[in-house]
Amino acid sequence: MQIRDATPADAAALLAIYAPFVTDTAVTFETAVPAVDEFAARIAKSLAGWAWLVAVDADGRCQGYAYGGAHRERAAYRYCAEVSAYIAPGQRGRGLGRQLYTALFERLAARGYCTALAGVAQPNDASMALHRALGFSLVGTFQRAGWKFSAWHDISWLQRPLRDVPLDAAA
Repeated sequence: MQIRDATPADAAALLAIYAPFVTDTAVTFETAVPAVDEFAARIAKSLAGWAWLVAVDADGRCQGYAYGGAHRERAAYRYCAEVSAYIAPGQRGRGLGRQLYTALFERLAARGYCTALAGVAQPNDASMALHRALGFSLVGTFQRAGWKFSAWHDISWLQRPLRDVPLDAAA
């Protein structure tokens, strides 16, 4: 697998990976699959301030992606990045999430981000295990945080250090 920066031109392929998570699971609290142009705009926004990476197989097919974005908009949160990863069926459990996240964390740290934050809808043992294996620690669980498929779902929040101080530590 090659890990590279995503581009907005990857939107349709990456949306094909993401859409079943929206329509068939509570992994994401999004309830409608976004349009391709909206997804392309999300990629562009992430690339402008954080990072969005894609794993591409030898045939050029996108098999997974990971990205960072804003946790909150207020200035004091500017050194935190909220992160997510999605892997195509047939590729899960093969270490691709680890590869994508490892590369993502390097990019985010190089850009001055100090903390990675991840929200994991529950139950999701595989995602929790991945995050813990990558150095995330559980900081809390919001109970009954999302309503999807006529049921409440909890979301656990995890964090992982990326670097000790911001690049502009005097700010």
